Amino acid sequence: MNAKIKIFSGQASLDIAKKIAISYGKKLGNVVITHFSDGEFQPSFEETLRGKKIFIIQSTPPPAETLLEFLLMIDAAKRASAKEIIAILPYFGFARQDRKDKPRVPIGAKLIANLITSAGANRIMTMDLHADQIQGFFKIPVDHLFASTIFIPYIKNLKLKNLVIASPDIGGSKRANVYAKHLNCEMVICYKQRKKANVIDKIKIIGDIKNKDVVIVDDMVDTAGTMAKASDLMKKSGANSVRAICTHPILSGKAYENIENSCIKELVVTDSLPLKQKGNKIKVLSVAKLFADTIKNINLDKSISSQFIV
Repeated sequence: MNAKIKIFSGQASLDIAKKIAISYGKKLGNVVITHFSDGEFQPSFEETLRGKKIFIIQSTPPPAETLLEFLLMIDAAKRASAKEIIAILPYFGFARQDRKDKPRVPIGAKLIANLITSAGANRIMTMDLHADQIQGFFKIPVDHLFASTIFIPYIKNLKLKNLVIASPDIGGSKRANVYAKHLNCEMVICYKQRKKANVIDKIKIIGDIKNKDVVIVDDMVDTAGTMAKASDLMKKSGANSVRAICTHPILSGKAYENIENSCIKELVVTDSLPLKQKGNKIKVLSVAKLFADTIKNINLDKSISSQFIV
């Protein structure tokens, strides 16, 4: 049965894909990317795919070439007569565009879902979507994994005496509530107002954090502006310590500088995206085993729900 499985990776996710393949017990398949002088590129599978169950791993952050490479690989696998194609996106790019928040803008997440399905994927596996309803954008099965599976045990091992979970905004309150429930602690919410994307105007804290050890929980960290401001405000408001748990380390712009100069004691992320540089306060936990175990269960037609803390 294992011989029928092949795992491949796009160029943007080679590090985590290698870890997933090792955890599963297989080597990554051979893919060659041919580049033309004008910038066009063409992926090529250098081994037979006929009748095989193919897992293609690729996170899709900017630039858009990462998404295009992913789509081309799915199309190539379909045309090579693969029996089944499972598209694995540790990080689903464009997920913040899950609705029309103002006139004359696209719903980017829906468009990406259509493109992946049209390219030939039979199933999607991803982790900590920005909004749960994105699963409904796909017409094929979606396995939505949760990094809480590794984050919650990590927080427990910290043995913080006065733990409180914080949501960085109203939208993340559901996620934070899951953590608070499993950790049997209180939850607070940060209320923020934006001037524009990635620029925070005002931020307020709803709840008691005095003499508390705060852990901010979010699905992604981009410029880290909200996190830095929230942590500094929490410290000024009497918090003992402030940590942050974020699944996807986008870390663009002045993110590393913001983190280093803030009151954040530690930022814990996964390896769904490779870090652009090292940070003294940044700790990476791998989700490779989580994905590898899910691949095994899918291959054996077993349930995956019992593995995850949701």
